[in-house]
Amino acid sequence: KPTRGFWLLYYRSLPRLGEYRGLGRRDLRYLDKISEKDGVGGSQLLLMRMIVGHGIDIEELASIQNAVEKREGFAQRVLTDKEMERFASLKGRRQVEYLAGRWSAKEAFSKAMGTGIGKLGFQDLEVLNDEKGAPYFSKSPFSGKVWLSISHTEQFVTASVILEENHEN
Repeated sequence: KPTRGFWLLYYRSLPRLGEYRGLGRRDLRYLDKISEKDGVGGSQLLLMRMIVGHGIDIEELASIQNAVEKREGFAQRVLTDKEMERFASLKGRRQVEYLAGRWSAKEAFSKAMGTGIGKLGFQDLEVLNDEKGAPYFSKSPFSGKVWLSISHTEQFVTASVILEENHEN
């Protein structure tokens, strides 16, 4: 039964599989085999992860370039201090791509939260890069796991954000 965004599944040995709904019989057999293999056996409580939000955003690089040229302080409004450090180290087109990527990521995050930008501000979110260069949210109001992907083409930038409930198995 769904409980506060988690799916709790109570399962028993193979002869009783037909009584449970939600997952297919094959999935329950697989779970039962895992418990037998690991020597757990008997009835178990399984806590499964659940996606609680997904947001996608796409922006034209030209519209971000126009905003930078027309609105003084546009980058400072969108980027946090740490993001501004990286932004200032870039030049030309790469600077616009970086800003557009952060804009798109923050918009996608606000859509995944279901609030949109307004209740959630650009300064409430911070996107940095890990040691391999992958972007991640270093600052956000969400306590669970945040998955982020940012992609660029010649004309567009797109971002996808998935919010996953945080708990231990």
